[in-house]
Amino acid sequence: MNPLIILALTFGGFALAYVTYGRYLARRIFHLRGDAQVPSRALEDGVDYVPTRRGIIFGHHFTSIAGTGPIVGPAIGVLFGWIPALIWIFLGSIFLGAVHDLGAMVVSLRHEGRSIADIVSGYISRRVRVICFLIVFLELWIVIAVFGLVIANLFHLFPQSVAAIWLQIPIAIWLGLMVYRLRGSVALSTFLAVLFMYVTILFGAQLPLDMPDILGVPATGIWTLILLVYCYAASTLPVQLLLQPRDYINAWQLFIMLLLLALGAVASSLTGGLRLAAPAYSPGLGVGVLGSMFPFLFVTIACGAISGFHSLVCSGTSAKQISDERDALFVGYGAMLLEGALATLILIAVAAGIGMGYQTAAGAPLLFGNAAWKSHYADPASASSLGGTVRAVVTGSANMMRAIGVPTSVGLAIMGVFIASFAGTTLDTATRIQRYVITELAQEVRLRALANRWIATAVAVVSAGVLAFSTGWSGKGAMILWPMFGAVNQLLAALALLLVTLYLRRRGGLKYLVTLLPCLFMLVMTISAMAINEKRFVGEALASMQKAGAQFPFGRWLLASINGAALLLSLWMVVEGFIVLWRPTTPAGEGDRDGSDHRR
Repeated sequence: MNPLIILALTFGGFALAYVTYGRYLARRIFHLRGDAQVPSRALEDGVDYVPTRRGIIFGHHFTSIAGTGPIVGPAIGVLFGWIPALIWIFLGSIFLGAVHDLGAMVVSLRHEGRSIADIVSGYISRRVRVICFLIVFLELWIVIAVFGLVIANLFHLFPQSVAAIWLQIPIAIWLGLMVYRLRGSVALSTFLAVLFMYVTILFGAQLPLDMPDILGVPATGIWTLILLVYCYAASTLPVQLLLQPRDYINAWQLFIMLLLLALGAVASSLTGGLRLAAPAYSPGLGVGVLGSMFPFLFVTIACGAISGFHSLVCSGTSAKQISDERDALFVGYGAMLLEGALATLILIAVAAGIGMGYQTAAGAPLLFGNAAWKSHYADPASASSLGGTVRAVVTGSANMMRAIGVPTSVGLAIMGVFIASFAGTTLDTATRIQRYVITELAQEVRLRALANRWIATAVAVVSAGVLAFSTGWSGKGAMILWPMFGAVNQLLAALALLLVTLYLRRRGGLKYLVTLLPCLFMLVMTISAMAINEKRFVGEALASMQKAGAQFPFGRWLLASINGAALLLSLWMVVEGFIVLWRPTTPAGEGDRDGSDHRR
């Protein structure tokens, strides 16, 4: 099939879903109203609760949920074939991911902007609330530590992106001051900020910056330390000063990049250069690395289809900034569909764009078509590594942009900055959300000192640093737990859907089916994946112990222990949740929109 037809059908399908199913959910299921009280106005504090214009909060929200997920996931999931990957991205975005994001956002909007982990006690039990907090803390703990390493490696792979990434900070602060303090024109300020940003990209392309080893600490470790310090500052500052405007201009970077990729796909398709090089269906190709397609396709491609991390952003930051309840449709449902569109473009880049020219090494001849794709994906383990996935995405994307006259060197710089920027927004947001989680948990156990935002953020950053440097100064310690992250992330999505289901169940009727069915699907897939992983982790640990002279496999047993604990805790939460779900209940009236009967 011509990639251009795939893009037209997919993008058209997303647009149709927004104006039909999205509006149905907003009006008939969640009953969004413009006159409803929202947390950003009721609890406005100028730091976290800040009423924000719809366009700005959309940009901030989108870049926070996207990160590198819709970039890395499709580049690995294509091992199962581009058809199953595309079907999961398209249907998952519309009927699971966007429903999950919108539901989590609405529930949080009607519960003082609190996180899903905090809200769950009012629907199941305070005991389950603690369980949910532990699962959320675990996910964010891994995200903060690993994404620091991800950005550090991206700086190493693309030194031309370093200057542009750090220069985004003063640009973002200037934009925030112009919009909030000086009341300048949003349109003009946005134009100038994006213009400055692209000037820094061109500047960085000419002045790559390589970090040397310092006092025996590798470059990746130095960058990880610097990024953790930055996260502490960014996550304690008022959200409208740095985090929100930085995410907003990164969103415009994404819009421009999407346009360049789309135009490149059209131009290269019309000239015949863009053809699908990946196999349409190859369920056995990635089995040795990823596992069987069922359930691991649905764990591998998370962001771009559905992701539990999104529920934390929806309830942890965005719900505190939305100024009109009706904006939840555009921000929650719409941003997820746009992420699906991004994942589709990335899938085309790695399934077809890479076939427009691939070089295995400097000076080696270019490979084209299926030969290029097979060369890169010949070793699935290498192709699914961070370096392998990034190379596939960057190469394919640069090839597509070259079709519209963008030089390869500029295309590489644009993609390098783009990927590192999105990883940075995820790191910023994850740290801020972890602070919220620690604060809410501290309030539960009455540790007032820990509820202080400076101390809570320090705990979030220091704990991530301990994990990152647990195996040495390279900053790669968090990779011990990374193999379980995908399943835990998707498990959180299922638990968030369960909470939204309980919320809708209390409101009467059969409305809750729109979230219950996706919840059941994700529970089956993620619990199956975690059970399979547990068997593998324990087997690898035992095999390591049986080798003569082998050291105790601490990392293997740590992975097996945490995965097993998460599996048992999640099963406990699911059982209690479904007992409550099927218990007879008195439907809440329309006047009970804010969940006041469930508040502390």
